[in-house]
Amino acid sequence: MKESACYVKIVEWSEEDQCFVGSCPGLFYGGCHGDDERQVFAELCDIVDETLDLYKQDGRPLPPPTSGKDYANKMLDVT
Repeated sequence: MKESACYVKIVEWSEEDQCFVGSCPGLFYGGCHGDDERQVFAELCDIVDETLDLYKQDGRPLPPPTSGKDYANKMLDVT
């Protein structure tokens, strides 16, 4: 499993920007955007990998993982 799999990745439609916006809570928000949801997700995955590499190169500790916290069901409970 890739280290980036430990971080939740979200792609959502932005009415304000009229495009899909990808973010990775805990690492960054609004990291990429575009008209194609799948392309935005692919780019988001690349950016997460690059961000984790930068943390390591700088000798900084990685942020706590955000996956495995059952966010999908928590969001369903809110709606």
